[in-house]
Amino acid sequence: MPKTNLNDLLKISAELRGDIIKMCYQSRSAHLGSCLSCVDIISSIYWGNFNIDEENPFDPNRDRFIMSKGHAAMALYAALAKRNFFSSTLLSSYNQDGGMLAEHPPANILPGIEAATGSLGHGLPIGIGLALGAKIKNLKYKIIVLLSDGENNEGSVWEGAMFASSQNLSNICAIIDYNKWQATGRSNEILNLESLSKKWEAFGWQAIEINGHDIVEIQSELNKAFFGDKPTVLIAHTIKGKGVSFMEDDNNWHYRVPTEDEMQLAFKELGLS
Repeated sequence: MPKTNLNDLLKISAELRGDIIKMCYQSRSAHLGSCLSCVDIISSIYWGNFNIDEENPFDPNRDRFIMSKGHAAMALYAALAKRNFFSSTLLSSYNQDGGMLAEHPPANILPGIEAATGSLGHGLPIGIGLALGAKIKNLKYKIIVLLSDGENNEGSVWEGAMFASSQNLSNICAIIDYNKWQATGRSNEILNLESLSKKWEAFGWQAIEINGHDIVEIQSELNKAFFGDKPTVLIAHTIKGKGVSFMEDDNNWHYRVPTEDEMQLAFKELGLS
């Protein structure tokens, strides 16, 4: 797709946040703050140098994105709809009986969704398997996996990290949405994640800390991520609830659903009304 300029990307991010907030309000579902923190990462991927084609979603040479933090499914659905993988009218069916947009991404139902995720710690191993398969078959597609910071509590993440570095899988990039919160508290008060970059480096990865809301920086680092001799992890420092002042860095929005007035106020802040 043609390169999208920064102003358009910022507009896309605002619109994705609006779609997410509306889905949350209509479905009365949780995880709003977790979705808003990763929107700029999602925009940077889907409107950046990422080889996907909504008209040929199963192209064997396509790049693969896996939303390992499956509780942020609303962010993925909003992006796929805006990229025309499916009709935006489906967004109103999110988490509704009989609908295709489950609270966590399903498998083999909608184009653009590479794997069923939501049980934390599973997305990275899936991505590593895809990366190994590409290496064995000499295919050139890239794999990006988005994890939550709390997901780094899982042993499967570190087992996968060791395997990926042992196999020199430079065709995979993990991104950690490091918003500093988990479901019940501050990430580093629940388990000691710091220094996260040094931990990943000790497991054989190239670790780069970035501003997870700076689209230019995200895209720049993604464009460089696949040209080394080891896998790369981008530790993206983000703000939970980013984009709406009264939601930012407030972990109540891990489970809270906005009222209609709060939704309209959020739209106004995002420049959508």
